[in-house]
Amino acid sequence: MRARAAEELLDRLRDVNRSFARGLELGGGGAFARLRAASAEAGDKVAWLASADLSAAALARTPGPRVVADEERLTFMDAAFDVVLAPLSLHWTNDLPGALIQIRHVLKPDGLFLGALLGGATLTELRGCLLDAEAELTGGAAARVSPAADLADVAGLLQRAGFALPVADADVLTVRYADPFALLRDLRALGETAALAERSPALRREVLARAAALYAQRHADPDGRVRATFEMIFLTGWAPHESQPRPLKPGAAATRLADALGVTERSAGEKTGPGRR
Repeated sequence: MRARAAEELLDRLRDVNRSFARGLELGGGGAFARLRAASAEAGDKVAWLASADLSAAALARTPGPRVVADEERLTFMDAAFDVVLAPLSLHWTNDLPGALIQIRHVLKPDGLFLGALLGGATLTELRGCLLDAEAELTGGAAARVSPAADLADVAGLLQRAGFALPVADADVLTVRYADPFALLRDLRALGETAALAERSPALRREVLARAAALYAQRHADPDGRVRATFEMIFLTGWAPHESQPRPLKPGAAATRLADALGVTERSAGEKTGPGRR
């Protein structure tokens, strides 16, 4: 999953007609650093790359310069990097707006931020089955899947954090597993199990078994394999710079809209058509 996110971030770098001298990979277990080590194209786009992650174990498998760092407490100097890349790490932050503000501060003016995080449509199948199974067997339900940001909100968060030209888009992936328990094993291996501050009561074994049965009933393909949805939200923003395009002030247009459309301009309230007086 992180490798897919790193490849998507590289694809977005290809759309930018420039290269970056100093880059920072933030979280993601070094996924982009490994891609860069294997891809000459990625090395051409980002000449020098440091990796920062809260997990020292993840960094041990990461090529190149690396440092243990918390996404919510960055200690880098202001304007230290030309590009910051965050493949599938920011959905774990407790304060996403604050983390985005810190990322903007460590970027040079006109520096680029590219990030990927899991969105609110992720694991909708698992979430629904766990809720229904627990409600059926216990009469109540607790949060079992970590919350995630919605696409409609994250572009606004970029703007609030002070980024220029903010863009957010999403890609929905469907991954198939042999059974629901294979999905749970994969989530644990990825380190993507729920980590809620207010711990719910322990998930009872019979509830989990019922949720797995519901999952197989509702979300299995004809071959018996089950589907799981992962929504990957991509963020793009630039540190402000005077060279960047800005919207014109109202009334500053050099061409009338009526001329561009080839129609006759009329004042507000003026009737149109044959019956006009």
